[in-house]
Amino acid sequence: MQTLFTRLISVGAFSLFASQALAAPINATLHKDPNCGCCVEYAHYLEDNGFKVKMIDHANMTPVKQRLGTAQAASCHTVEIEGYVVEGHVPVAAINKMLTEQPKIKGLALPGMPMNSPGMGPEKKGSLQVLELDAQGKPTGVYITL
Repeated sequence: MQTLFTRLISVGAFSLFASQALAAPINATLHKDPNCGCCVEYAHYLEDNGFKVKMIDHANMTPVKQRLGTAQAASCHTVEIEGYVVEGHVPVAAINKMLTEQPKIKGLALPGMPMNSPGMGPEKKGSLQVLELDAQGKPTGVYITL
């Protein structure tokens, strides 16, 4: 009886630990121009959706995009998340899908600055085509439409 009780306590403790680990925010590093307000809005959007965001200002984003491999589908900011890159105002639904599925890609991009994307204004469902970036950072097609 004591063994059963000990196992139940262990399972309960493990479940509590696992749920706390799953609830921990995901770290994200957002590289941006120091004068860009929409980048800050996007950072707040990520934070509102459970990410812990560190913002780093760069006077010139071109070398950052070249180093991280997002220059071929550039937007105003680049985010590093869990070994992937996210270029532009990509909706959290696409990021979460990528983090769950863990595809063999460099990351995701929403080139330009669509006015109906997170951090740019009210989202218009079904209008954002998020691209996937291959290992060289080349856009290879639509990852998801949101």
